[in-house]
Amino acid sequence: MLKLMLLLLLISFVNVVHSDTKDIIVSYNGYYSTKFRQNLLPKTFITKIQARPIEFSDFDLVKIESGNFENFTRAISKIKVILKISEDKTHFRNLNGFKKVSLGPNKFSSKHYLDIRQIADLIRADRLWMKGFMGEGIDIAVFDTGITRRRTFFKNVKSIYDFTNEGNSADLIGHGTFVAGLIASSRRRCSGIAPKSNLHIYKVFTNQQLSTTSWFLDAFNMALQSKIHIINLSIGGPDFTDEPFMSKVHEITSNGIIIISAIGNDGPVFGTLNNPADQGDVIGVGGINLEEKIAKFSSRGMTTWELPEGYGRIKPDIVTYGSQIFGPSLYGGCRSLSGTSVAAPVITGAVAILLSSIPEERRRNPAMIKQILAEGAKKLETNASMFEQGSGKLDLPASFYYLQKYLPKISFFPSYIDYLECPYMWPYCSQPIYSDGLPTIFNITIFNGYGIGGEIINELIFEPFEDDNGAFLDVHLEYSHKIWPWSGHLAIFVKIKPEASNFNGTSSAQIRLKVKTTNKIHETIFKFRVKIIPTPLKSQRILWDQFRQMRYPPGYFARDNLEQKNSPLDWNADHPHTNFKDLYEHLRGNGYFIEISGYPLICINLSSYSMLVIVDPEEEYFPAEINAIQMAVKNDNLNVIIFADWFNSTLIKKIQFMDDNTGKLWFPETGGCNIPALNSLLNVFGFAFGDVILNGKFEFGNSIINFSSGSTLIKAPKNAKLGMAKLNDIKNT
Repeated sequence: MLKLMLLLLLISFVNVVHSDTKDIIVSYNGYYSTKFRQNLLPKTFITKIQARPIEFSDFDLVKIESGNFENFTRAISKIKVILKISEDKTHFRNLNGFKKVSLGPNKFSSKHYLDIRQIADLIRADRLWMKGFMGEGIDIAVFDTGITRRRTFFKNVKSIYDFTNEGNSADLIGHGTFVAGLIASSRRRCSGIAPKSNLHIYKVFTNQQLSTTSWFLDAFNMALQSKIHIINLSIGGPDFTDEPFMSKVHEITSNGIIIISAIGNDGPVFGTLNNPADQGDVIGVGGINLEEKIAKFSSRGMTTWELPEGYGRIKPDIVTYGSQIFGPSLYGGCRSLSGTSVAAPVITGAVAILLSSIPEERRRNPAMIKQILAEGAKKLETNASMFEQGSGKLDLPASFYYLQKYLPKISFFPSYIDYLECPYMWPYCSQPIYSDGLPTIFNITIFNGYGIGGEIINELIFEPFEDDNGAFLDVHLEYSHKIWPWSGHLAIFVKIKPEASNFNGTSSAQIRLKVKTTNKIHETIFKFRVKIIPTPLKSQRILWDQFRQMRYPPGYFARDNLEQKNSPLDWNADHPHTNFKDLYEHLRGNGYFIEISGYPLICINLSSYSMLVIVDPEEEYFPAEINAIQMAVKNDNLNVIIFADWFNSTLIKKIQFMDDNTGKLWFPETGGCNIPALNSLLNVFGFAFGDVILNGKFEFGNSIINFSSGSTLIKAPKNAKLGMAKLNDIKNT
């Protein structure tokens, strides 16, 4: 019972108290006055209409009794100006910073000052200050925990708004104050990067680190009304399905406002990107330490929206200093914090300086800013891949140079793919491609510096380079016909033709596309080079079943390892290039080739592989798939390796919870693994897993194996060879 109580406590982002009401966001097709909106709503089913802080709004927040939800939905479906309704989600966040040094106002001295690396010095902001560019005329909204009442560090705080239910804009945590200080502190100690920029403080998190979607929507609307240039979001989370929030982000950037967001502090695991930093129209910022290495805490790619059928995009966009950085404290001194929530305002301050160097009419172009940041960035002299560092480390003077000579253009991120550039091009460069293999997918982001929208016209043209064996490439292209807002995507599926089954070398090609913007047509080219090897032996080829993987969001999928306390959710995709990176590299280091399937196994020629690897499957198997696997094992010597996590129906019921903000009961879709579905496959081979959950360690060969929240084998064929270990039943721990 103690264990079950612990699991409930881990789900700390909601209250487990039942609620008979729902908080519903009603979205309109435009901005309407309070009176007009309230006259539209069917008040018969509404308990309360929450007042909006802005007279003209594009949404309302209403409270309705759960029993009236269907009647309410039917009533508003007849109102043409209402676009949709959605739940007002609760957002919790970790400040992701830790205190290193505190220099109070009476402890500061010249000696202490010499010991502090000022962030403005680290990014060479002084070079632009000497030219007279310090952020003057740039309005920055800081979405955070408010600001201290003792604003001795700030000269240009133009407005302060509290969008929370606390009724108090004061920052009692210190996070919002610190972030604002990194951007625009005007004091010599703990100096800001853009000290002459205008700060607008938008408190969207309570002092308990709680927020809601509706508070963010109000703050975004205020930013639109106030003609803000830059929004700093030192926040984020794994949910990329909060549709009202994401749509509002698109609206904000489509109005020329630049959003800069922390990529997250869930590193060093891959596949840990936070939203909204993982959106194409947002600048996602990762962190490096003072040794110019990727900070261990910094989240990293790839994006997981596109899985299982596709492949993720590259994020973060850029990295900068985020470890042991000094900024103002609540009480007038300086302190040190670390986190990507520290790195994001560094980029915000840098962008403010850059914008202050150009006329107002050129400032509202998020794609342009992304392009000049990428062009100026310097690749880290480490083994960090593009999925860790994006374009590289911020180089403010270089980006300033590119901005001054900037001409609108269409660009790509990454700008090219080259299998010969390792480790930056990991994971692509880590495994050559070959004939008979599954397609390799490059997911490329397109940026449109000409304007908010564009259209890819005609068919894209694939042009193989004859002088570099381009004829061996078999390429399929998918792309967004519309580029909006500011960005689109190009997916390149690459296979190798049968005639290259014995070829060893490189192969290159380019994709030519035309983009129409404001009645003009612009042509641009994306180039790539791959490494081809002879098709490996069947004994070296492994098929990874990605199609079986399901995760949060959108459903509630519980964590695989119940002992891991930092998150109750399974959200890292269980992919060889995300949280199974170590296993992938171990297999590659031992001469195996891993092909990743995002489709049902009946679409794959299983006879080409020696091993099928199934890891923590949540999705069920089709009868035809079970038959195909059975036949491949019997006739083609296919080996099936299964990693099965926990499943226990009693425990699953225990970790359900009620989100009293939405009135929705969250019930796990399955355990760490869908054992009943897996048993439907194993049954044809005479095996079955049970529902006892075990933890512990055991010896296997020369290794000590850590067995975490695993299943037990309860059925096996008569002649099966089984491993035995003495482990602990978690109900007894």
